[in-house]
Amino acid sequence: MIDRTKLPGWFQRTFATPQKNRVLAGFLIPAYKTRAVPGMRRLHSRSFHPMLSVSTCWNSARHTDGAGMLMELLDLGFKNVELGHGIRVSLIPGIQKIFEKGLVKFSSLHNFCPLPVEILRASPDCLQFSSPNEAERQRAVSQTFQTIDYAVRFGAPLVVMHCGRVMMRPVTAKLAEMAGTGRHLSREYAAVKLKAVQHREQLAPKYLERVKDCLKRVVDYAGQKGVRLGLEGRQAYEEIPTPRECVALLDELNSPAVGYWHDIGHLQIQENLGFVDHAEWLRTISPRLLGCHLHDVMWPGIDHRAPFAGGCVNYEKLTPLFPKDCLFVWEMNPRRKRDEIVESYRRWQKLFGE
Repeated sequence: MIDRTKLPGWFQRTFATPQKNRVLAGFLIPAYKTRAVPGMRRLHSRSFHPMLSVSTCWNSARHTDGAGMLMELLDLGFKNVELGHGIRVSLIPGIQKIFEKGLVKFSSLHNFCPLPVEILRASPDCLQFSSPNEAERQRAVSQTFQTIDYAVRFGAPLVVMHCGRVMMRPVTAKLAEMAGTGRHLSREYAAVKLKAVQHREQLAPKYLERVKDCLKRVVDYAGQKGVRLGLEGRQAYEEIPTPRECVALLDELNSPAVGYWHDIGHLQIQENLGFVDHAEWLRTISPRLLGCHLHDVMWPGIDHRAPFAGGCVNYEKLTPLFPKDCLFVWEMNPRRKRDEIVESYRRWQKLFGE
């Protein structure tokens, strides 16, 4: 079990309780006042002291040795690494070697890590808590238990998780195509979006029940192991949870072992498509936020680009809305060049520090 007294400040987070509801871009989102969770201390720092990390999703596919993979990431200038959802079992010995030498600290793991043995490339949604298939749900739970065990093994206090999706006709790509051709303010766009919202609202309850059943088990297991789970904000409207669903899930789970994981690129896409006000959502969820995947977006929906490279994420506006010592993880597309990442890292340090 991880010794919580030795964990960094960003790990010790406050939670929240409902205070007053308001509406964000068509969704009813509860407002929150913070309250301390037993075992967690309230943060008082007035200055911004983020923890910076980088995900192996950028380079895990091109390495056959985990040691070489980690050294390439450390060579970018980062001191901390997130083991992403593309870690094959064959990479573990090299990862273990670098970890035992004390050359790397792991900020987090992304479920599923390592991958199920039959999956040969990054696939965080290969098993879903929302699946109608009971065997798949059980496998998703057992693989998540394994990820939590590896987090303990590597001293990582956090596991980032996807929760699944509502099985409906996909609409996100269609809306992004319409927005990309300037039709995001048209009646046609509004009609497509409204139909999707109505359809999802009808279908979602049974999928959410499956997700809650699985999450209760993994949250209990994580709590026993001293690891916290971050439910990731997703980019596609079909995926779980929406902001409203996220608040409801965290309320029902009501555990210090689970919180929210923000993905700045995913939520920027949601804003671009008119589903959420990005800044307002951050203000609402910030007390329950454990960390953030950092990347940029080319309008309206091409993500995982290097920050500050011409995308549409307004970091100067959004960054002050995060907890003062938040964990930020660079989550880069493998096609991004080394120099792009290094430059974005340097610019971030200049603007916001480390």
